[in-house]
Amino acid sequence: MMYVAKRLGSAVLVMFAISVVVFLIFFATPGVDPAARIAGRGASPEVLSQVRHEFGFDQPLPVRYVLMMSHLFITQDLTSYVNIGDRVVPQIMQAAPVTLSLVLGAAIIWIAFGLGGGILATRFRGTVVDPIIMIVGITAISLPAYWVGEVVNLVTQDRLHDTVFSWVPPLGYVPFTQDPGQWALHLLFPWLTLALLYGGIYARVLRAELVNALSEDYVRTCRAKGLSERRILWRHALRGSLSPVVSLFGLDFGSLVGGAALLTEVVFGLPGIGKLTWDSLQNLDLPVIMACVLYAAFFVVAANAVVDLLYAVIDPRVRRA
Repeated sequence: MMYVAKRLGSAVLVMFAISVVVFLIFFATPGVDPAARIAGRGASPEVLSQVRHEFGFDQPLPVRYVLMMSHLFITQDLTSYVNIGDRVVPQIMQAAPVTLSLVLGAAIIWIAFGLGGGILATRFRGTVVDPIIMIVGITAISLPAYWVGEVVNLVTQDRLHDTVFSWVPPLGYVPFTQDPGQWALHLLFPWLTLALLYGGIYARVLRAELVNALSEDYVRTCRAKGLSERRILWRHALRGSLSPVVSLFGLDFGSLVGGAALLTEVVFGLPGIGKLTWDSLQNLDLPVIMACVLYAAFFVVAANAVVDLLYAVIDPRVRRA
């Protein structure tokens, strides 16, 4: 229980530090004047002064930070500086399910293929199966997301759409609550594209860890007791080899949910967090950018906290650290 409280407390402190740094970057950097952005070009000094007063830009930095966080997290009435009146939180809430749907589905696929590939490569080490799986994995890692997505769209939406892929719907997103079948169909190829890029990494990492684990003394002891190679692999070596995979998954999942799946979202026309972040950067919409960055940071920190807790489950020695 103490271990859990310690990790959760660390996560809260990290989030607070990130929020302060993000606020200072966007609102306290010399040369950055949100009032000029809101007032528009050619605004008179009187108008600029009025805007600064109305939005609290003339307050001390600590007060401005508290007001900004209050508007974002408590009253949730923080508005865009570009589209005046559009609230930031509803934009995040509208985009988040799209990104979550994309990443969750892709994660299930890449974990299944990554773990399966790593176990198969280890089980058949020394045969032709091992190098084939590793070559496929390194090839998948090397392919850019936007290129894979464009090739998939070229085949499924254009060249073969009227014949083989006539069942593939147009690019876009359909909410799960509206039509679960269309939701899955619209996300099928984005899932496969994203999973292709990550499955190979997990297969290679797991294979390397399993090979090291199978050379450990406790594995030799298991062999001396007469246990089969299959049982040693599944019951002993695999559990000890999952820690790096869990750590890697936490970082990947947190960053992707936070918007790192931008290229996949853009290519497949998915209005997720990555696309929202990109659009707000194009318009220099500071409140939306800050909210997106804090949203991404939350998932990265939360994912790492969950990874730390899973470490304690996988390896009890971690709890004593």
